[in-house]
Amino acid sequence: MTLLVDVSHRAGDFALEAAFESTGRLTALFGPSGSGKTTLVNVLAGLVAPRQGRVVVDGRTLLDTSRRVFVPAHRRRVGYVFQDARLFPHMSVRANLTYGRFFVAKSERRADFDAVVAMLDIAPLLDRRPASLSGGEKQRVAIGRALLASPQLILMDEPLASLDEARKGEILPYVERLRDEAKVPIVYVSHSVAEVARLATDIAVLERGRLAAFGPTADILSRLDLFSGEAAGEGGAVLEMHVREQDRAFAMTVLRSPAGEIRVPHVDAPLGSQLRVRLRARDVMLATVRPEGISALNVLSGTVTALKGLADNTVDVRLDCGGETVISRITRLSAERLRLAPGQHVYAVVKTVSVEPAGAPPARAEV
Repeated sequence: MTLLVDVSHRAGDFALEAAFESTGRLTALFGPSGSGKTTLVNVLAGLVAPRQGRVVVDGRTLLDTSRRVFVPAHRRRVGYVFQDARLFPHMSVRANLTYGRFFVAKSERRADFDAVVAMLDIAPLLDRRPASLSGGEKQRVAIGRALLASPQLILMDEPLASLDEARKGEILPYVERLRDEAKVPIVYVSHSVAEVARLATDIAVLERGRLAAFGPTADILSRLDLFSGEAAGEGGAVLEMHVREQDRAFAMTVLRSPAGEIRVPHVDAPLGSQLRVRLRARDVMLATVRPEGISALNVLSGTVTALKGLADNTVDVRLDCGGETVISRITRLSAERLRLAPGQHVYAVVKTVSVEPAGAPPARAEV
């Protein structure tokens, strides 16, 4: 799955310049409001014609201004999931789901209705009307409708923005499943670090219409300089870990990766399953000797690889923990008292309640 984007567009005083090529399953467009995320996703959808640009999805050119190619929106085979589900209120869930299929030739229909319904757990909803659904149920139906149109690209414009935390937690595992099983490139718009840390394989960071950075999720989230405003303090390390043990007596899950072993609040996932974990730099403390008699349960052994002093009297310390990067943001005073230097052996201490593991996806079904 590949997505090539190279766009230059101006609307009034706003200018958009973005170029990247992603081979990831879910590319997140991340940035604050007004950074150009929705404008760019509308260019991908064919709803905005840029002054100059090129968009290629899996070898199919949707836009190339140099060759005067502009595939109209209705022929792009793009599934679009909005902030609000935008379901047809007079139709049943079943009718909403099948609506998009009418515009796709039978020979080009790839998504199986029953498999999509099973993947999204919406079989009990098929005969209901949208007015009777919760926000999370509506979004699941909207995702199913987009997928049943057999798209070559799925666009999701802040699909969780209108949901409360409980409904977000309900939807996230299904987006993960869509990413892993649908075999369709996904572009996901968000200004939430937690969402993109959990979902994205690649992240494009937009700032005032410019591409500030692009790359794999772990690389981008370790760039603490990219996060400001509401997102300040949300950057850090992203670790791919597997479930080693379920400690049911204390409602905890033990995870392991080359970086070491950590405990997190209970995650309903089978042994051996893989989870992505975010360790925010602001939540990681450092010690030069292995700490004892403390409440924090997670202690990772590592070596200092770099220190970067910041203008606000803090220091970002990068550690190599078993070949994986962990980052700690501490005060300059602390760094000097610990006499930190590259090559020094230290211990990273993380409170269990501060760790953010991704939830386990529902059981698999072929789509």
